Amino acid sequence: MLLQPIMRTGQPMMYRVDLAVRVEDALAELPEEGRREVLEMIAAILVRRETWPVVGGWDVRFAARSWVAFTAYGDGIDVYDLGWAG
Repeated sequence: MLLQPIMRTGQPMMYRVDLAVRVEDALAELPEEGRREVLEMIAAILVRRETWPVVGGWDVRFAARSWVAFTAYGDGIDVYDLGWAG
């Protein structure tokens, strides 16, 4: 579990980010460019809580060459899969 302080409204907000083991493994194997793109996308998801699916729901978000699948909870997200086409 990783708590991230996010500043969006001038007030710090704490969100939980859990990465599945296969996500951690995939991140470790990505080149720096891919890892950076995926991590930036996860950060972008966190600061846009209003776009999260309902609690317990899931969504997939896409960037230029990557995608992230996650489940939303009241206090954060679980990232359970990702891909990179670089």
